[in-house]
Amino acid sequence: MTASIVSRAAIALMASTAFTLAAQAEGPISWWYETATPEQQGVITRNIIEPFNASHPGDTLSIDYRGAQLDNQMRVALLSGSGPDIVYTAGPSYVAPMAQAGQLLALDQYAEQFGWNDRILPVFLEMGKYNDQLYALPKTYETLGLFYNATLFEEHGWSVPTTIAELETVADAMLAENIVPFSAGNALWRPTNEHYVTIVFNSIAGPEAVYQALKGEIPWTSEPFVKAIDKLDEWWGKGYFGPNYFSLNGEQQVAQLANGQAGMMPSGTWQFQHINTYFPPANAEAGFVGFPSADDVGEPVFALGVGSTFSIAATSQNPDGAAAAIDFIFSDETYASMNTEWQGEWNTPLKDLSGITLGEGVLPLYAEAMQTLAQSVSEGEYGYTTWTFLPPATVSFLVSGIEEVWLDRTDTVQFLEQLDATFQQELAEGKVPAIPAR
Repeated sequence: MTASIVSRAAIALMASTAFTLAAQAEGPISWWYETATPEQQGVITRNIIEPFNASHPGDTLSIDYRGAQLDNQMRVALLSGSGPDIVYTAGPSYVAPMAQAGQLLALDQYAEQFGWNDRILPVFLEMGKYNDQLYALPKTYETLGLFYNATLFEEHGWSVPTTIAELETVADAMLAENIVPFSAGNALWRPTNEHYVTIVFNSIAGPEAVYQALKGEIPWTSEPFVKAIDKLDEWWGKGYFGPNYFSLNGEQQVAQLANGQAGMMPSGTWQFQHINTYFPPANAEAGFVGFPSADDVGEPVFALGVGSTFSIAATSQNPDGAAAAIDFIFSDETYASMNTEWQGEWNTPLKDLSGITLGEGVLPLYAEAMQTLAQSVSEGEYGYTTWTFLPPATVSFLVSGIEEVWLDRTDTVQFLEQLDATFQQELAEGKVPAIPAR
């Protein structure tokens, strides 16, 4: 065979390979999602599915709503080598075990291709890494704080608390008026329990102690955490959480706060999606501030959380299309359209929001809260949510174990001993998510 024939053969082979890769880069893109109401499904369809498919004629993005069973179904599918192209998880704590098992595709080449390294806040890129490779991008970042019924506060002459002592003073005054201090409940979502553990870990133990424990430098049985869980248990025993904790869901919590049956609601920024539904009909105004902190902690701490993440399955037949879909979700246009219609669930961690204009119907309180959170993150002043930074088995124990404390079936020391034992095992197994430095 002559050199020219070899060259022509090589060129033909490369062209054939390029054609095959191009063909693989187009086609169906599957995405499994969690629970969404018909109205919310319509928002996703209008603002993501339809515009992406219209601008990417070679690809067809489709979404399958799996509800509360998403996490279990995703694990089974990935173990069997099937499942969706876009892997949607409940948070970074799920990413490390999946990456460790080789179930996810490293995204570093796509981060370079689409400019994610320049467009996304660096701390969130770090949170999506395992062994120094990027495997996930967070759909939204969130924080916990204190919602309150501003109208009720004004009627009673109460000041919005900024310290733990002030919080307890107001809560005790509410009990005296037969008002539930904390609108709270875990019906339909038992992991709500960890919202309150996260609050006391950061606001009473302090974010520095949480960081040290997450890095394995101090145990979870350390005195700051004993103090935090003892305080949370004290609030439960005093009735701050009301009589219906196990029968109230998230939306009912907002309704109870709006109608004045409760005065405050320790919860996350995802609750902003319900404020306009319940407060105007009740002729009430909502407020939101950072959760008060202990004197030795200082300013209110905004615990940083990621409610869900996007990855690409290692077995995806169209990884390029999946990456393009994720990039579309992280565009300025999608941020504006999704946050206009669905506040609290689509606060993607874009670095620069200056060119984004939200619709007129967006609650000003939401925009202010997001600006405050973005500033806290950019300045490195944040805490750590348990569902984002603890590994899966530790989270699972925390969710059930804190109920045992509240119901007097165990005590603080025993709870923290088991929490620490579970965490130390997962830390040794490399299952702890990446922890951004303070």
